[in-house]
Amino acid sequence: MVGGSAIPLHASIAEVTSRDSVVRTDSGPVRGTVTADKRLFEGIPFAAPPVGDLRWRSPQPVTPWTEPRDATRPGNTCAQLPQLGSVRSESEDCLYLNVTTPRRTNRPLPVMVWVHGGGFTSGSGDFYDASWLVNQGDVVVVTVNYRLGVFGSFSHPDLPGSGAFGLEDQQAALRWVKRNARAFGGDPRNVTVFGESAGALSICAQLTSPSAAGLFHRAIMQSGTCTVNWPKNGLYPGTPEGATLFSSPEEAAGIATQLMAGRGCQSIDCLRAIPAAGANGLLDDPTAQLLSRPVYGTAVLPEDPKRAFTAGRFHRMPLMMGTTRDEERLFVLFTRPGGIDAAQYASLVADSYGDNAAKVTAQYPLSDYESPAVAWSTLATDRVWSCPTLTADRIAAKRAPVYGFEFADRTVPTLGPEMPELPWGAYHGSDLLFLFPLVADRLTEAQRTMSRQIIAYWTRFARTGNPNGHGTPHWPRFRDQAKPVQAFEPGPGGIQPIDFSARHKCGFWDRLY
Repeated sequence: MVGGSAIPLHASIAEVTSRDSVVRTDSGPVRGTVTADKRLFEGIPFAAPPVGDLRWRSPQPVTPWTEPRDATRPGNTCAQLPQLGSVRSESEDCLYLNVTTPRRTNRPLPVMVWVHGGGFTSGSGDFYDASWLVNQGDVVVVTVNYRLGVFGSFSHPDLPGSGAFGLEDQQAALRWVKRNARAFGGDPRNVTVFGESAGALSICAQLTSPSAAGLFHRAIMQSGTCTVNWPKNGLYPGTPEGATLFSSPEEAAGIATQLMAGRGCQSIDCLRAIPAAGANGLLDDPTAQLLSRPVYGTAVLPEDPKRAFTAGRFHRMPLMMGTTRDEERLFVLFTRPGGIDAAQYASLVADSYGDNAAKVTAQYPLSDYESPAVAWSTLATDRVWSCPTLTADRIAAKRAPVYGFEFADRTVPTLGPEMPELPWGAYHGSDLLFLFPLVADRLTEAQRTMSRQIIAYWTRFARTGNPNGHGTPHWPRFRDQAKPVQAFEPGPGGIQPIDFSARHKCGFWDRLY
């Protein structure tokens, strides 16, 4: 398809390549890259650069153009400090998206919109090569950028409705998809959002946002649901309690006021004049770095998504929600490289669970685990990630079709050196290696087979709202049955329903909380 028109069969190879590489969007034509099996259009602006007076304002329309715009390179990465898997960027001109389509599209295809993770402080859409999903699943994939950190979550009383600019950017990208999907061979009436970690939490927020109504039709949340929360030390040793992953207006405004005072600013315009980059820039300001969570109590996010979701106030649609088996190991590996000894384990449990510490220790005795680090990572995985996600499955299943899952491959390639007392296991983010060719050359043949099966599930869900189909083990819809969650492990019988609650001691955590 080119601009929605089929290519004549008699067209020459040169003509097809030339015509395939240009697509007309509602803002102007873009010229992308055509290969033997896909078309890729990168760096397409979906909103005006949020710079100068547009910093901390809702996304604005782009300025149209008439000549084909180069779409063979990604746009700028949103301003961020270097973190795992990302590099430093100082650019606020970053509201760009990327579209990957099959080389040929004979009908409107399902559209999958990827929302990247990174704790609302890092990441970019172009990091994720969508070729596996596109070529194996016959879908159109859009990956998006959105404002991060202080640029996405700044909130102040002088800016009514502020604090969720990153979420507004995501909605602007989804509106762009709705207007332009057909030009790329996609179906604007069949849009699935999917994301991991902060990307999944973003989707949770969009499910509860009134202004997101009608912008997507199915949702996949990987390692991040509205119900995720933690006690002190829960996310990683040293973190304060996180009852919710979103910020109240009062909390955010307090930090913003502190930031303005520290900068000697009496107005938002004064703060807007401070550059993002440089030794005195906002990017490296310790106070500014505290503004990293989307703020509720605004038009885009009227209430805390956790509260709204728990009460059933979310957009009804088919959902897939899941975790990895050993989520917490990644956080312990990077925050406690020296490990955790028995005394530290006991201290962490006491500090986190207070009067209930003895009950927690009885459920997770050191004698049951290879090391104190494994014991702590296991109980934190269960308490913070697995059981809250099971709660989300139960809540949503009363109102919509739900499919629960767990990535459980403990032999997946790792992101760093091994720690003898804490194997990486199925760590937070390991599921991404099966959807995107991030470390394709390091996957075993069994893992490549499982990757193809997972992509089949994901893209069939995008097509129909049901992941099941020919060539993959049956995945039961979640109805809180004995084995309600589909586990993914390589090898014969590795993809099958499991008793997720028993594996993660959710009955214990339900009784404790």
